[in-house]
Amino acid sequence: MLSNKKMTHWVLLITLFVSILFPTGTAGAAAGDVNSIEFDNASKVELTVGQTPKQLKVLAAVEGSSSKKDITAAAVWTSSDSGVVTVSGGLLTPKGSGSAIVKATYNNSLATIEVSVSYPYKNLKLEHEGTGSYKLGDSGSLLQVTATASGGASETAVNDVTDDAEWSSSNGNVLTVSDGLLTLVGEGSATVTAKYKGLTASFKATVVLPYSGLEIRSGGAAVDELEMLIGDDAVSLSAYTKASEQSDVKNVTADANWTSSNTSAVTVENGAMKAIGIGKATIKANYLGVSQSVDVYVRAPYEALLLTPSGDQTLFIGETLKMKAEVRNAANSTIDVTSDANFSLDNKLTAALSTGAETVITAKAAGTSPVKAEYKGSSKSFKLTVYPTLSAMKADSTKLELYTGDTAGLPKVSGTKLDESTVDISQEIEWTSANEDIAMIKDGKISAVSAGTVHLTGKWKEAQTVSSKADIRSKSVDVVLTVKDKVLVLIGPEDNLGLVTGEEAQLPEVNAVMENGDEKDVTDEIAWTLSGSNAVIKQTSSGKVIKGLVKGSATLKGTYSNKSISIPVKIEQKIVKITVDPAVLEMNIKNTKSIKATGYTAAGKTVNLSSGMNWTSSDTNVASVKGTSVKALTEGSAVLSGSYQGISVTVKVSVVPKLTKLKVSESQIKLSPGSTATVSVTAEYDTGKTANVTGSVVWTSSKPSVASISQSGGIAANSKGTAFLKGKFGGKTVSVTVTVK
Repeated sequence: MLSNKKMTHWVLLITLFVSILFPTGTAGAAAGDVNSIEFDNASKVELTVGQTPKQLKVLAAVEGSSSKKDITAAAVWTSSDSGVVTVSGGLLTPKGSGSAIVKATYNNSLATIEVSVSYPYKNLKLEHEGTGSYKLGDSGSLLQVTATASGGASETAVNDVTDDAEWSSSNGNVLTVSDGLLTLVGEGSATVTAKYKGLTASFKATVVLPYSGLEIRSGGAAVDELEMLIGDDAVSLSAYTKASEQSDVKNVTADANWTSSNTSAVTVENGAMKAIGIGKATIKANYLGVSQSVDVYVRAPYEALLLTPSGDQTLFIGETLKMKAEVRNAANSTIDVTSDANFSLDNKLTAALSTGAETVITAKAAGTSPVKAEYKGSSKSFKLTVYPTLSAMKADSTKLELYTGDTAGLPKVSGTKLDESTVDISQEIEWTSANEDIAMIKDGKISAVSAGTVHLTGKWKEAQTVSSKADIRSKSVDVVLTVKDKVLVLIGPEDNLGLVTGEEAQLPEVNAVMENGDEKDVTDEIAWTLSGSNAVIKQTSSGKVIKGLVKGSATLKGTYSNKSISIPVKIEQKIVKITVDPAVLEMNIKNTKSIKATGYTAAGKTVNLSSGMNWTSSDTNVASVKGTSVKALTEGSAVLSGSYQGISVTVKVSVVPKLTKLKVSESQIKLSPGSTATVSVTAEYDTGKTANVTGSVVWTSSKPSVASISQSGGIAANSKGTAFLKGKFGGKTVSVTVTVK
């Protein structure tokens, strides 16, 4: 019992002593404690169901150490959704689509990372209207190609991947494609291809090239409708190409293909129309893919009423419009019935109508009104629009940009009223292009033809029968259109961009290759964006630069015109010193040796830089270098130079022939005591070269008391006996037997 009490006493004393020496609860962590843990790559992990599991690695920051400890195996791993991804020892196994948070816990320290899982994509399909045949000028949904692929959120889900697919055309002179939208450029065939997640789909597209528009004329004036009576002589129509500032009109009547929609009413041959029976027919002229038509109304005699001008009319307040009415009283006969016709105007607030020998409409107030003329049962009507007085007109944009092959709507034009408010007059403006080789106005749209700058002029539509014309009719608006060639590809640096933490570097140089084959330096015009927070793009007095912030990686994306380029960026710690092993190389011809470069950071950490030194040889005939491998080629010397982060180092290389054999002048010598002899040694090399190396040979004698030899090859016989002399040079040996009698 007493023994137990003594033991308890000693235990208490020892415990007290330990508590004094090693107190608990003191501030600060002891050396070796873990401060925090983190993943070696904190970026979001994206996995695909069925792919090989991915290994995560977690590192711990240890108190008192600048290096980090790999605690992957020791950490406790959990997944927030094992139906999406499971984790064991940091090994991620994708199970189903969705997102989950993977946690690693070690000694009360926690690190988390987001994991996204999707199903692999398959069955890439292209959907488009029609059979793949297009006509230049087609637009809208006809030109949209949709790409779909199954996968992603579920194994069978069909996804529209049009915007994410990589599109290409086999012939940019025929068509180009961006985000599935086709832009027709010229006549021919091209294969449209979409690539997405390793999948490829394509189809063949054919583009038919249209020509300049046509105009149908009768009696020298353009017409869109005609009146005929049964029995009239044939009426000749002419087909002309539209005029431009670069070319005059061309009469293509004989070359055009003429058709009638109703041959029982009107027939046509080479533009000559003949009335056959009562009814309406549309006469169409087709020439090289472009067509124009005119509506022809065939009536019985005494039933045709003709108005001049015909069609809807536009006036400004104060302008007058002189009307003329005619009837066809017989075949090939026209009578002026203006004074006898009955003209009516519904909205008399808008305009005033005076009749008699002349019928004149005078615009009074802004608005619209139907105008009708009647004569003996025949009638004709049109819409009159009266605009307020306009002091000026202005296009919504004075500068436009298009790419070759693109089309765009005509600019909106507004007129300024006397109270400074505006009114849309776009529908009354007629546009012309100063150079149709660059852009043309066609079907109410601007069509970009080739690269260049062209002026588009908008003027009020011509009104030949209007009197007291408003000043606004003589004014025009001018829009400068710049047509650019589309970019085929952007070419940047072949290697990744390397940055040093805390230092700035110039943004990469980028060239754009246009679809016409021209190449252009767009370094100063490209728009850059940078992913992540490991680096930043900043503006300096000399321009934009990229600065490394913390070690890691990022992606630099540049966009110019219709193309983008992505350049991987690696941010590294600053290297303060580089050592090379070996610093000097001596090699035989055809031999190969490796060199190793080691970098040291400011914190003393070593980095293997061998593959990044970009070694060059001062004499490639003597020694060549590729990566870290040096090859000796011919006898001589060369200097290898390499650099990393601006630090340069050199390695001296000496290439010498390989010694293959040593020959001695005499291998058996007999001497008497006190006499002497001399031998010489010749070296033979793999190049065929020989050299006397007697003075460089190192000699030894098995019995110096019998015979000895000097550095110069002199042998002295000292006493009777036999001695063996051995010479060494360059790893080779020779022997001389000396017998003294």
